[in-house]
Amino acid sequence: MAARTGEFLMDLDAGMLAYFREMAHEMVTRFGIPRAEAVARINRAYTQRHITPYPDPMCRELPEYWGYGLYFRPNGGRLPDDDPDRDLSVWEVRPPPPRDSAHWTVRPAGD
Repeated sequence: MAARTGEFLMDLDAGMLAYFREMAHEMVTRFGIPRAEAVARINRAYTQRHITPYPDPMCRELPEYWGYGLYFRPNGGRLPDDDPDRDLSVWEVRPPPPRDSAHWTVRPAGD
């Protein structure tokens, strides 16, 4: 049974909740952003999407694949991947959702 968690604005079953949490974790560890921002980026992208129970078709890709797309703008129609030798500093970062938007469901550290 899918339900809202308070953290994500989509109705998610336990499997998809774990998938979205892993996506947030990947953005935190790979890009050094706060977890609150990672969750807000996910909410902005997926709030209007119907997510089916695990495995939703998006699970054909690893969570980090989607995380790269939420964090970076495409360059020439492509996104960077998790190649450890790739210089991510040349990629343009998408701005996070505005702090006063409903996408921020997790309180940022220090607030």
